[in-house]
Amino acid sequence: MEAVDIRAHARYISISAQKVRLVVDLVRGKPVLEALNVLKFTPNRAAHPVSKVIASAMANAEENFGVSRDELYIHKIYADEAPTRRWRRFGARGRFKPILKRASHITVVLREREV
Repeated sequence: MEAVDIRAHARYISISAQKVRLVVDLVRGKPVLEALNVLKFTPNRAAHPVSKVIASAMANAEENFGVSRDELYIHKIYADEAPTRRWRRFGARGRFKPILKRASHITVVLREREV
């Protein structure tokens, strides 16, 4: 039997991809329930959107594929850069101070644990 990839995406999350990757690295390869438990107690701001994406992928697996949540693990999880919003602030002596508001896309791929 070939493994089925169960996916979920969160796009345009207003946290930089660099900061999201710190949280994503905590849960890569773990069982889904354990990963959600780890994220619940992680103080980073990025932990909330990452846990929402994992919960969404878990719900997709249960509803669309009929897979039990106890048998799921995080096969792949990554954060890519989204388009950067450029903002402006005017500095002293008529100078221009650009502000880059970065965003990210989070992707989760779950698989069923082989017995």
